[in-house]
Amino acid sequence: FRLALIQLHVSAVKSDNLQRACGLVREASAKGAKLVALPECFNSPYGTQYFKEYAEKIPGESTQKLSEVAKECSIYLIGGSIPEEDGGKLYNTCAVFGPDGALLAKHRKVHLFDINVPGKIQFKESETLSPGNSFSVFDTPYCKVGLGICYDMRFAEMAQIYSQKGCQLLIYPGAFNMTTGPAHWELLQRGRAVDNQLYVATVSPARDEKASYIAWGHSTVVNPWGEVIAKAGAEETVVYTDIDLKKLAEIRQQIPILSQKRCDLYGVEMKK
Repeated sequence: FRLALIQLHVSAVKSDNLQRACGLVREASAKGAKLVALPECFNSPYGTQYFKEYAEKIPGESTQKLSEVAKECSIYLIGGSIPEEDGGKLYNTCAVFGPDGALLAKHRKVHLFDINVPGKIQFKESETLSPGNSFSVFDTPYCKVGLGICYDMRFAEMAQIYSQKGCQLLIYPGAFNMTTGPAHWELLQRGRAVDNQLYVATVSPARDEKASYIAWGHSTVVNPWGEVIAKAGAEETVVYTDIDLKKLAEIRQQIPILSQKRCDLYGVEMKK
């Protein structure tokens, strides 16, 4: 099946972001994509100073548009993420819609991005956001898909749980920056893919040199052998790739690490 990653140029005008995103979703569908994914924070600039201003309920304006375009195009739409307000708290949330427009999954970013790299970048999502507390998996006729958002990708245990749950594709909307992007963006994706013998896709906003937070871009798809099979540059674009589940099955048969784990010696388990 064909997967499309929309590396969107995100502006400060929410209505423009929504219109542009929906237009590119339609374009991807017209080119045969069955699963289409948007980037992290696709409807607003990324930054703790913006989350409260742009936050919405789910369902709300942005997710209603996503539901409508998913139904119109009869596709599975992974709605990147938006700042979500619920019960007085803010979350970084990814909503997924099916071909009938129904909400299939809602993933709240589990690991908040609180880092301090002296002389390079300091950022603290927890100043405004609350963490999610659950794993998020949804079914398609093609395969089972696991969701994470950006910093979630650094936590190998989360990907292992998804693998145990039968996922064959992991999708991470993310916005790595100009420090962490060149260092770890591709490396982490290849690590998660080869460790769990599955496909990993990441969807970044396009790079905007004028933004207060500059995203690395380079939306990427990695196969279960750890090979990069599709990759964007820094500009706005749509990345297409065909996901071959026969290849996944062959790799798991050739190197059967999933059945050779020493569960008598170690294990990763989901607590709730």
